Order: sequence, then C-alpha cells, then structure tokens
Amino acid sequence: MDLGRRRGLVVPLWSVLLAVLLLGPALAPGYVLTYDMVWVPDLALRSDALGTGSGLPRAVPSDAVVAVLDDVVPGMVLQKLVLLGSLVVGGLGAARLAPRGSLLGALAAVTLWQWNPLVVERLGLGHWPVLLGYAALPWLVGAARRWREEGRMPGVLALLVVVGSLSASAGLATAAVLLVLATRREPVQVARVAAVALLANAPWLVAGLLHAGAALGDPAGAAVFALADEGALPGPLAALGLGGAWNAEVLPASRAGAAAWVSTGVLVLLAAVGWRGWWRRVGTREAGGLLVLWLLGWGTAVATWLAPGALGWLAATVPGAGVVRDGARVLVLCAPLLVPVVAQGVVEVRAWVVRAWPGRLPLAPGLVVGALLTTWPVTLMPDVAGDLRAVSYPSSYEQARAAVAAAGPGDVLVLPLSPFRAPAWNGGRTVLDPLGRYLGRDHVAGDELVVSGVAVAGEDPRARRAAQALSAADAASRSEALAASGIGVVVRDRTAPGGRDDASVELAGRELLRTQDLVVTEVAGAGGRRAPASWVVAMVVAWAAWLALLAAAAGRAWQRVRTSRYR
Repeated sequence: MDLGRRRGLVVPLWSVLLAVLLLGPALAPGYVLTYDMVWVPDLALRSDALGTGSGLPRAVPSDAVVAVLDDVVPGMVLQKLVLLGSLVVGGLGAARLAPRGSLLGALAAVTLWQWNPLVVERLGLGHWPVLLGYAALPWLVGAARRWREEGRMPGVLALLVVVGSLSASAGLATAAVLLVLATRREPVQVARVAAVALLANAPWLVAGLLHAGAALGDPAGAAVFALADEGALPGPLAALGLGGAWNAEVLPASRAGAAAWVSTGVLVLLAAVGWRGWWRRVGTREAGGLLVLWLLGWGTAVATWLAPGALGWLAATVPGAGVVRDGARVLVLCAPLLVPVVAQGVVEVRAWVVRAWPGRLPLAPGLVVGALLTTWPVTLMPDVAGDLRAVSYPSSYEQARAAVAAAGPGDVLVLPLSPFRAPAWNGGRTVLDPLGRYLGRDHVAGDELVVSGVAVAGEDPRARRAAQALSAADAASRSEALAASGIGVVVRDRTAPGGRDDASVELAGRELLRTQDLVVTEVAGAGGRRAPASWVVAMVVAWAAWLALLAAAAGRAWQRVRTSRYR
C-alpha cells in the first residue's frame, strides 16, 4: 500500500479513535448536560432563539439551527453527531495543515488539535458552537487561501463560515481568520470578504444591536471570566498550550501539576524546532497572516489576565464588548499556527534522530521517537478521557411539558431564579437549568451568576421584573404582577436550592402539576410578550441574509456535483 493510501486510512482512523476515547460514555444513550451545553429531545423555535427575546441573544443562531435540525434528527443523536463530528472533522482539517506527504506529521497534528486544554475545557463548559467553529478553522485556512490566490470564492467557504459563526465569539474568530487570510490589496476583494463575514454573522449581530440597551456587562464579570492560571502555571504560559479557562471545575488534574509544565516545555521546544521549516513551507503571506491571528488570540487572552479591570470598564461602557471577557475562548485563533508548527517540529526531530542513528537497531529509534512525539498530548493529559456522561431526563420533565402545553396564554417563569443547577440525576454536574428549554415555550429564568462568591449581574430585564413581582407581600399581588409582565405559567424545581420554600413563592393560581421535584402553576390574566414590530422586521432581514449565504453554498456544491457528473 502506497503512502497516500496508507495516510488516507490511518489518519481518519486515528482521529476517530481519539474522539471516541475523549468522549467515551458521552456517546452512550442520553444527553450530555454540562454548564452551557443543554440539549433537549425537541427544542422549540422560540423567540430567544430567533433573536427577538428579552434577554441577550447568546444562543443566536445556534438554538435556531438545532430547533430546525432536531425535527429531522432526534436531539439525542444530533448532539452526539455534533460532538463527535466537531472533533473528527477538526482533526482531519488539522492533518491538511501538516507537512505534505508526512504521515507522522499528520498524526501529530491530529493529536494536538483534538487533545488539548482548549478542547477539553470547552467540552466541560459546554461550548459546542465554539468547538464547531474550531473544527471549521483548519478547513477555512485552505479555503481562504484558494479565494485569495484564485480570486473566486470556493463553494465550501460559505458553509465553513456559517458553521463557524453559530455564536458571537465563534463568529468573531471565524471572521478574523477570513479577513486576515482571504483578502488581497484590492478594495473589491476586501469588500467581498467582509460581506461574507457580515452575512454569516448577521443573526447575532442584528439581534445584539436590538438588545444594545441590555448589552452592557457587569464589570465584575471581567475578573471572573479572565484567563486563569492552571495550578502553578501562570495564565500566559497556560495560554501557549491553549489552556487557562476561568472555571477550575473543568480544569483537568493533570493541568494543575508538573505535567502542565512538561507539556508546555515540549510544546515550545517542538515549535522552536519546526518554526523555520513551517514558515518556508507555507510562504510569507500565509505564515504572516497566521502569526497575526496567533498574536491576536494570545494577546487578547493575556490582556484579560493582566488588566481585567480595564476590560471590565470596557464591557460596562461599550455594548457587546463583554463578548471577549472569556479570555481562554479566543485562543482558538492560536491553533491554526500552533498545530502545524509543532507538527513540523515533530517531523524534523524524527528526521534528526534517524540521521543520528542510521543503523538497524532492535527498536528503530525513528519509530519510537515518532510514537512518543505523536502521543505526548495524550500521555501528559490522560485523565480527560471519558470525563463526560450521558444522562436521561426525569419523567417529570415530560409531565411538566404536557402541563405547560395545556395551560393558557403567557410565557413560563422558571423558579428558583438561579441560572445553574447541579441535579442528582445529572450526577451532580453543574448545568444551565435545562427545564425552560425542555418545556417548549418562551420562558424567563434567572441570569445572575455567582462565581467563587462574586456576583455577576444578569442582563434580562424580564428576569429583574419577575424578581420584583415575587417580592410582593401576598400571593395575589405576586400573581397579578407576573401576569402583567406576560408570565402565564410558573414552574418550580423543588430540588434546586431554595426550591422547596413553598411559602416564599405562593401564588394565586391553578396548580396544574405537582411531583416530587416539580410544581406547575397557571397564572390567570397573562397575555404573553410581543416583540416590537421593528425587531421582527430587522430579524427577518438578518435571517434572510444568513439563509442567502447558506443557499449560495448549497448552490455552489450542487453545481460542482453536476459538473463532476458530466465530465
């Protein structure tokens, strides 16, 4: 079997093996629920998914895409396809950035792309849109190069940009890669590239502008979500290896000890060895562009570590600036340079070893060194394999969904007014309360965060009005105030902290359901919330632009299929 065919089989198999090893029990029947990753059997196409809800559009356009797709593919299956696909597709894209013709370089690139702190910590934090954008980046590098050199946009590029823009932070990273790598010194080309980036990000951009009044962040959030140290490893050094997430709960134990220092040292040494060869191979234009992206990603992350106060002021002054407060998340911009440079270093170190020991030995030095240099990310961070688990929802959730569907008009209020839960049925793992999404109706939930004792104020004005309504003196006054704000159903999770205090949330209404964990109460007189007509028009235009780009990608793909068929 020649090298090309061998690489064509071995690299995908290695990528799939790493992905399955990393996800492990997460691929079993059930849903993976961790922090922001909340998947339900049937996600409804609600106003917050479309950008016209009362809170900031954090789930635009990702929730709308899932709501449409899970009518075709069951939500449980769709989630596993997204998780597994983002790892495998990203790994295969990374292999294309490795030294051409080198199986060892391709395998090393796949390993580092899929098995690093950024991937592990984003999985733990539930940032699946970020992982999809991360998976699109290595493919986008090649597509952007073709557009820059050939002057014609590849059909796949539009699809890559759409997939890479399912959240605000992922969309900004994708747009940065596109603008830096696809543009030439021609105003027309710059305008075309910028137009594609704007169309792909139109839903969340327009929705963000509509919510500009609520888009000023609490300055306290900047320090909470800044790039963090990993044990004794300072944040800037952790960022060199794509680590430094703010949440210590998702930090692997291996990243808090000596292994993190060893891993960073190996990474820096391999990058130093491979730097020159990589620069010569890719050329000054692309290498320079990737260096700019690396500096942008690492520099922004380190800025949150060095000066969280300045970033907090910016987030509190400029609407939407808080999107970069999660310092480690922008490190996705570093990967398209870091991974191929390290892969180049692996190839050159092995070549040096082979030259140094040319004779045949019982254990071929080149083979041993190649195996070590391919697997070191796994051997130095082995404790992340199989950390996630798939679970089943309690039967009471389906009962509550049926009760809410049978209730009168109005939105749902989910109590207690705390955004995160750690239910026993989820193994005690922290997750953004999934109850509101499960119920299938527009809902209001608490959005004030408390991280390490620091309170970060929420941004949804309806959540604040609901809290004020619940502070009324008696049940009738509470219900009347809730109904006036468009709340028609209140669902209380009795297993959450404070959820069993019946007296504190006593309402004048009809109880529709009471189980051991949930209480559903209908509030009379609610009319629901209506988005302003101008908002609806603006979002229709934004979604039309986004769909036009998606249709253009599909049209290009179909044209290519037809052309190849008749050759």
